[in-house]
Amino acid sequence: MAQKSVLRYIILGLLAQQDLAGCDIKKMFEGELGDFWHSNHSQIYPELRKMETDGLIEYHTVLVGKKLEKKVYTLTAAGEELVSDWLHKPLNPLLPTRDEFTMKLFLLNDRESPLVRKLFREEIARHEEKCLYLQNRWQLLFHNEAEQAQHYGHACILKHAIEREQDRLKWLKAEYASLTK
Repeated sequence: MAQKSVLRYIILGLLAQQDLAGCDIKKMFEGELGDFWHSNHSQIYPELRKMETDGLIEYHTVLVGKKLEKKVYTLTAAGEELVSDWLHKPLNPLLPTRDEFTMKLFLLNDRESPLVRKLFREEIARHEEKCLYLQNRWQLLFHNEAEQAQHYGHACILKHAIEREQDRLKWLKAEYASLTK
């Protein structure tokens, strides 16, 4: 079964929530969305052009400052229907992760190699930093139940991301401790 182009649906879903310029969408992928999905300028803008050509979105021009114009995109009825259909369809099969730590660990067969301990220390540091970042995001965005209720989906995936990082750290630290025995 072929993978669906999920980027198109993510952008349509964002536009279903509010009208956005391409730069706003890019900033969302650099911020909140970037914690869960990666996409960059070279993917976003061509997808916006395709969706416009396909009649899923349209734009109006807004003046920013005295001279700069930017396109603000909005969904068409066809775009609303497509994103609604996508939200109701089953999920794609899980894909293998592309995790450099996992591949390096897989290739290291000697438990006593100093490289194994070094690899675990680096991975622990990366996940501690990520966990702290996510916990700070939680404090900033969802400091009360009203905020959590208003943005349920975002709160739910951020909470899961924190729990995932905490579980990963627990495993990493336990494995590292077993290496030093």
